[in-house]
Amino acid sequence: MSPHFQRQLQLLASPDQLPLLTQINRGIEKESLRITADGTLAQTPHPAGLGSPLTHGTITTDYSEALMEFITPVCQDIADSLNTLEDVHSFVYSHLDNELLWSASMPCIMGGDSLIPVAQFGHANIAQMKTIYRLGLGHRYGRLMQTIAGIHYNFSMPESWWQLSHQTSKSSQNLTDFISAGYLGLIRNFQRYSWLLIYLYGASPATCASFLKGSDKHGLQPFDQQGNSLYLPYATALRMGDLGYQSNAQKDLNICYNSLESYIDTLKQAILQPHPPYQAIGIKQNGNYKQLNEGLLQIENEFYSPIRPKRVTRSGETPLGVLKSQGIEYIEVRCIDVSPFTPLGIDQAQVQFLDTFLLFCLLSDSPDCDEHDRNTIASNLERVVNRGREPGLLLQTNAGERPLKEMAAAVLSGMDDIASLLDQAHSTSSYSATMVQQRAKIDDPELTPSARILREMGDKSLPFYKLALRYSQQWQQHFRDRTPGMLHELNRQSNDSLAKQADIEAADTLSFEHYLADYYQQYQDL
Repeated sequence: MSPHFQRQLQLLASPDQLPLLTQINRGIEKESLRITADGTLAQTPHPAGLGSPLTHGTITTDYSEALMEFITPVCQDIADSLNTLEDVHSFVYSHLDNELLWSASMPCIMGGDSLIPVAQFGHANIAQMKTIYRLGLGHRYGRLMQTIAGIHYNFSMPESWWQLSHQTSKSSQNLTDFISAGYLGLIRNFQRYSWLLIYLYGASPATCASFLKGSDKHGLQPFDQQGNSLYLPYATALRMGDLGYQSNAQKDLNICYNSLESYIDTLKQAILQPHPPYQAIGIKQNGNYKQLNEGLLQIENEFYSPIRPKRVTRSGETPLGVLKSQGIEYIEVRCIDVSPFTPLGIDQAQVQFLDTFLLFCLLSDSPDCDEHDRNTIASNLERVVNRGREPGLLLQTNAGERPLKEMAAAVLSGMDDIASLLDQAHSTSSYSATMVQQRAKIDDPELTPSARILREMGDKSLPFYKLALRYSQQWQQHFRDRTPGMLHELNRQSNDSLAKQADIEAADTLSFEHYLADYYQQYQDL
């Protein structure tokens, strides 16, 4: 344990500061496909009773019209966040008729790009931009990849923690820059250790064969003689590998998290510099937009990363511009699979572990990354994604290769004191209990969600899509049997969102071409 880490722990452990651990801010964004009763992608539009996906703060859509996204407000109580998410699911089910919400990250039975409707947001300039961005993703990567669902976890420390840490560190940076540097340190450590989250919580070791029908199988094997499912025997989270949110074009994009300036500059250039394969697509065809631009990235969100630095933006602002002027406000973890084994795809114990893990990443020493470090991080992630449960699996370190079990034990050992502090702050023992549960998964890979999925597929002689459909039906009944406590509030939000969309559309004065030019000028001005 380094002196820096010890000092940080001692700072939090004092009676005056321990309550800060009850003030961690979090938000959850959960994606889920709308499907038909027989397990195919819904072709219906976003239910009108759920309001406008453009302006609704809680219920929206992601890539496809059928890929729903549920967003909880910033909250300091885990149970409140999860209860809100429960209410949202129940509310949505009251508007779904015979459709279901898919219970897994890898998609249902797919019929190809032409049967994946792109999300529609209305006629306003910002709405058109959202849809054209998604059309561009389809032209660049295919639409199938965009039907994979995940959970994003937003995390930030209270302002009072940063003020205290800033004072005691005697840093020469102003508070804004100090906070950004602290979050960047968290991000670098997260990248170093994210393989552990993938191992412990990865829940996508298999996929429906229809997902890769007629395309490269990425080395996946048939699970059974019928060939309805494809898998890798020791895989944990195929969603985070080559068949998920990865891009060969982006592999040479060396995003640097050593400073906010380098992060912004690298992404800015990727947005502004034309990329020949995307130039070949063209921006328009017959007067209709095919993509927003010809850069390697259309906007920042196209950079597929397990974690992002974030700040709340207003409509029309670029995320990079706001980060540059105001600094990092929170981080967004993006590598969490939807678990079919819980109603929400995530539960309280997992959130508690995430908080413990992220605090460990924040408080630990975090040296700058170089190219060798980035290669090591990429190699370890790839190994755990595809072979995480393989007996004797080795991961890379600066001192050579070490067994995953040894490395996992070392990280978990470093987290123990943080779990104890969280227990004290919340007057519970559940954080330490969660650590015990995760150690058991290291000792016995059969306890991981990825192993359980493959075991249940084999024991019940079910292809992946039928197993996930059974869980989808089980959770459908769970959500339909409960009345959302937020019913009145969610109805109000839905009605208000329609009025907000109408106001935005009425207020547009620029042509879309001018709106888009003004938007990209913000990158030029950075």
